[in-house]
Amino acid sequence: MKAVIDRFEGDYAVMFFVPDEIQVDIPRRLLPEGCKEGDWFNVIFELDPKEKEERRTRIQHKMEMLKKRSKED
Repeated sequence: MKAVIDRFEGDYAVMFFVPDEIQVDIPRRLLPEGCKEGDWFNVIFELDPKEKEERRTRIQHKMEMLKKRSKED
């Protein structure tokens, strides 16, 4: 997937993802330093199943602790 910086508005870069010209406002702090209008990017979204499972386990543990605590009250 490709995207281009169309312009900057405050702390955001207004980017268009091609070929469908989908507009997305991206916080400047997430982009490489020194980018400017007209710069193109290769955009890749990559699933992270390991992170998903770790977070699910952590949340499950917290929920169990809360249930245990509420039973003690």
